[in-house]
Amino acid sequence: MSRGPRRLLGLCLLLLLLLLLPGAPGHQGGARPGERAAEPGAVWPSFQGMKERLKAAGAVSRRYWALFRCQVWPKDCEDNEAAAWEPLGWKLPLLGQQYLDILTMWYCSFQDCCDSGDCRISNNFTGLESDLSVRLHGQHLAQELVMRAVRGYIETPLPDKALALSFHGWSGTGKNFVARMLAENLYRDGLRSDCVKVFITMFHFPHPKYVDLYKERLASQIRETQQRCHQTLFIFDEAEKLHPELLEALGPHLERGAPTAGTLRTIFLFLSNLGGNIINEAVLNLLKAGQSREEITMEHLEPLLQAEIMASTESGFGHSRLVKENLIDFFIPFLPLEYRHVRLCARDAFLSQELLYTEEALEEIAKMMVYVPKEEQLFSSQGCKSISQRINYFLP
Repeated sequence: MSRGPRRLLGLCLLLLLLLLLPGAPGHQGGARPGERAAEPGAVWPSFQGMKERLKAAGAVSRRYWALFRCQVWPKDCEDNEAAAWEPLGWKLPLLGQQYLDILTMWYCSFQDCCDSGDCRISNNFTGLESDLSVRLHGQHLAQELVMRAVRGYIETPLPDKALALSFHGWSGTGKNFVARMLAENLYRDGLRSDCVKVFITMFHFPHPKYVDLYKERLASQIRETQQRCHQTLFIFDEAEKLHPELLEALGPHLERGAPTAGTLRTIFLFLSNLGGNIINEAVLNLLKAGQSREEITMEHLEPLLQAEIMASTESGFGHSRLVKENLIDFFIPFLPLEYRHVRLCARDAFLSQELLYTEEALEEIAKMMVYVPKEEQLFSSQGCKSISQRINYFLP
């Protein structure tokens, strides 16, 4: 028997259990006052009695169904509709409420349902804020902008466009890390959620000659994901390597007044190394001028970053309509990581594996990294990449 008929059969059996509850209409332990008790040895009640019981059973089944539906699909249940189902004086027996709870739990074991309407979506902003402030190191601009942009977008009642964020910086500075944090805190199953799709350019779209096929597949995957979920997340890693025609194909999904605007929430993340050099150069100059890292603002970096992206001849990203028509809402710079940040990454790597560490071990791991520029030796050339592999040298 296929899964669908088994579910339907199980639902029918549970509803029948509800009809057999003691104290429910149509299930009386003895004769009602004024009614004549059934004679001993009688096998079938009178035809009239059977009609009354069937009528009562039908009424209670409708009431239980209404209550079950209100628990599973609260948005579809209006107060006045529930009141219409329940005549004066009718109360759900305690055992009936227990059966109803069991039925609801059984249904939700194979079908997503909860107060929010979709248990796949968690939108844990407290957890996201904590992750960004505790687990992400050296990225005060990304921490503030991502939190403000994502929370503001999701809490907007009727957004008129998809939210598009473009992360820029050297490899290992935390772009993928933040993307994963978003998936983990916005969705119950994180990156494995039905509502999340990750595209890695050189893996999913490696051959330019197949760009027409890629465009069809990309449009289909976006459409199907949006049909499954009313809040979706699309992550494009190595975005600077996307074929220009794929970038153009994404344009209609990011426009104001797109077909899904106002009814669905869609977040696009573009992760790119593009602009990393200009970000590092600007940060270095500001530090040399006596400014602290935490005092660096978007005003210092945003104009330089956008100019670098648009002037790049190595990528079509800056020449696409996504950039030229301002369809990207925020260009978020990820700053180069310093020695102190690498030590924190090493500490987190030990803790994530539930391993003990010493300050000496953290120092040794941080010293293993290559630092640039050659004179200042200030920034880790790999950010925090490969830290997890390096702690293996310090295991017993």
